[in-house]
Formats: sequence, C-alpha cells, structure tokens
Amino acid sequence: MNKKSLAIASILALLLFGNPQPVAAQDNWSYQRALDYALTHNLTLQQSVFQKRLAELTLKQNQMARLPTLNAGAGGEYRFGRNISFESNTYVTAANFSSGVNLNTSADLFGWFSKQNTVAASRYQVYAYNSLLEKARNDMGVNVANAFLQILLANEQVKISKSQVDLSMAQLDNTKKLVAAGSVPESNQADLEAQLARDSSTLVTAQNQSVINVLQMKALLNLDFAVPFIVELPENIERIPVLNLWETAPEMVFSAALAAYPQYRADSMFVKAANKSLASAKGALYPSLSLSAGINTSYANTIKEGFGPITAGTPQAIGYLKNDPTSIVEQPTFSQDRRIVPFGDQLSNNFGQNIGLNLNIPLFNGWRSRGAVERAKIDVQDKQLALDINRQKLRQDVYTAHANAIGAFQKYQAAITTERASQKAYDFATKRFNVGLMNTVEYITTQTNLFKAQIDKVSALYDYIFKIKLLEFYRDQRITL
Repeated sequence: MNKKSLAIASILALLLFGNPQPVAAQDNWSYQRALDYALTHNLTLQQSVFQKRLAELTLKQNQMARLPTLNAGAGGEYRFGRNISFESNTYVTAANFSSGVNLNTSADLFGWFSKQNTVAASRYQVYAYNSLLEKARNDMGVNVANAFLQILLANEQVKISKSQVDLSMAQLDNTKKLVAAGSVPESNQADLEAQLARDSSTLVTAQNQSVINVLQMKALLNLDFAVPFIVELPENIERIPVLNLWETAPEMVFSAALAAYPQYRADSMFVKAANKSLASAKGALYPSLSLSAGINTSYANTIKEGFGPITAGTPQAIGYLKNDPTSIVEQPTFSQDRRIVPFGDQLSNNFGQNIGLNLNIPLFNGWRSRGAVERAKIDVQDKQLALDINRQKLRQDVYTAHANAIGAFQKYQAAITTERASQKAYDFATKRFNVGLMNTVEYITTQTNLFKAQIDKVSALYDYIFKIKLLEFYRDQRITL
C-alpha cells in the first residue's frame, strides 16, 4: 500500500510541478487578436470572399454585355479537284488557294430592357453577397468567442482539479502519519488513496479537454497546430460588462437585430434580384431590334491580270451575215502576258462593307423563353419565402437567446449559493474530521460535493457570459470580451 501511494505521489509531482515554461515566454492570444487572425485566415471565410468576387465578376460581365460586339476573323483554304474558279465563276478542275479577313460589329438597339434588368439583378446579388460576407464575419466573432470561453473554462477546471489533487495529497500525507501513530485505522488511508486516484483522473480529463479546446480554436483560426496558443485571461472575467437582462425586452432586441442583421439584408437583396431577373425573362418574349455592320476582303491565287504590251492575233470567225451566209464575221484577237493579281491589290479590289438592321421576333423556340419566365416567377416566390423563414427564425433565435440568458443567470446565482453552502459544510466537516468526529467516507463525500460545486459554478459563469454575449450579438451584431 505504501509503495502504491509513493508511485501515485511521484507521478502527480512530475505532472503538476515538472518545470513548466514561464508564462512570459508564451505566445498570448487575446480574444480580439484571435478574431482578427480568424477573419484573415479562416477557410470558410475565404469561401465567402470567393463567392462575393464571383458575383462581382458576373455583374461586370453583364454590364459589358450591353456594349456593341466587335469580332475579327481570318481564314484560308486550299482547294483541289473540281470546284468553282474565282476568276471565271465556272466549275474547273484545278487546285487553288484562297484566304479572307473580316471585321463585324453588332449592337442591340432595343430589347425591352432585358439586359438592363439583368445588370440590376446582378448588382442586387453583389449587395447580397456583401451582406453574406458580413454575416460570415459576424458569425466568426461568435464562434471565436465561444471557443475562447471554452478554453478559459477548461483552464479554470484544470486549476480547480489541481487544487483538489493537492488537497487530497496533503490529507493523504497527514493520514499516513496518523496511521503510523495508531491514531486512525488504516482504512482511512485506503479511502484517501482511492479519492486521490479519482481526483487525479479528473485532473487528467480536464487537462485533455483543455488541449482539445485549444486544438478546436486553432482549427477555427487555421493556425498551425505547432504554434503555441495561450489565452489571455481578462482582468476580471466576472466583471465583463453585460447588458441588463431585466431591462431588455426580446422584442426590442429583435427590432434592433432586424435592422442590422446581414442575413436579412441579403435575403432582401435576393428578392429584388429575383424580381429583376423576372423582368429580364419577360423582355425576352418580345421582339428585339439590333444593328449590324461589317467589312471584309479576300485573296485567291487563281485571280490573274494582264501586263506588258498587247499584241494582235489571228482573227477568229464568230458567225455569218444574216443576209449573206457566205460572208464570215471575224473578231480580232489580242494577247498579253498574265500574272496573279498582287495580294495588296486583291485586298483593295475585293474590299466590301455591309450594314443592316435585324428584327428578331420570337415565335416558337421550344418553350425556352416562356419556361424561363415561369422559373423566374418561382424563384421570386422562393426568395420571398426564404426571407420570411429567416425573419421568423431570427425572431425565434432572439427570444430563445433571451430565455437562455435568463436561465443561465439564474443557474449561475444558484451555483454561487451552492458553492458557498458546500464550502461552509466542508469547513465544518474538516474540523470534525480532524478531531475524529467524522469518518473518512463522510468527509470525502463533503469534499467531493465542494469540488463539484466549484466546477458547476465556473461552468455556470462561462455559460452565462456566452449566452448574455450572444444576446448582445443579436442586438449589436458584434461581441466584446
């Protein structure tokens, strides 16, 4: 039994007093520093930033779509076998090469404001995604605050557990002396050794929970797990400024939240965007008018021209006189050397222009346009329903947060009373135990009740702080610690 007690004491001594690093050398993190880091590095927030940027790019693309289009083209082909001659415009069996260039432009003159409504819808979507990004940042403040308070709670539980272990070790040492002197039975020592083992297990659990809470915070911040993370405890956690619950009506908080809640603004913008998309879809049902223009030219290696002196040739018979069949009509012939028309000359000679108005009247296109209008109508209803659902959820969340804050405050007050009563009961029990008027089991029970009351008080305190801060968040859309 003595060897077992010595082993437990040695392990605990190494665990509790084993040359820790000085706090001054640690990397301390306040709530504000953790939040600032999360706003820059959190992966979920980066996704929200990308969604906002995509919405901005869509807006820019729709804005540029209102401008006239301008396209240039160039091509070339080699023909062989039987094809049309570029020079005589008749079918010949010969190989030839041709190329051409063109420049075309078109502009919408009137389309029932379809493109303008598309731009307006995209602009409202940008506003909506800006609000969603703001909401994501605000939610990050809540998540960091919760993780921060959980770390503080775990640290407080570790401190209380260490104090309990120290107390059990001191009691065990004193009981060993009394057992050696024959003042108390050896069973008292066994009971205290068992209590020390339970307290040590509780301490290990608390320390493990503290490590887990820090890892959760690092994951939230996207912080390297090897980086030290020591929370900076507020000067007096119990005196953090909080709103007066008894002077704060949930409906008042809801009204303030509705005015500042980014999700509600985003839903409102999505409704407006859906209405503009509906107007754009309806515009596609009507005729549209556009203007087009273009220039083009071409080159072919079969187009030739004469050059050099012209010489007369042998006349060719082309027929007879009507009144005198014996009289032959001849046509003089001339000859001249020929060459391919130079590239620049062909481009100049073949240069052409065009301009035109185009009226597009949609008659039947597989129900695409009408289907787009019906889908847009459903989308408007869906966005409006989402707005109403989120508004209702916000009201429910505010009333729930208010009820939870009141409950947490009452629980904290009850925990304070319980801790005071348990401390008083333990003080009396210690005096009775020291003079032999209480057995070990009863004394350990009293001590355990005090330990549980201390843990419950700390847990209730941090639970109350978080829930009251959550209610403040709904009112102000920010959290301060």
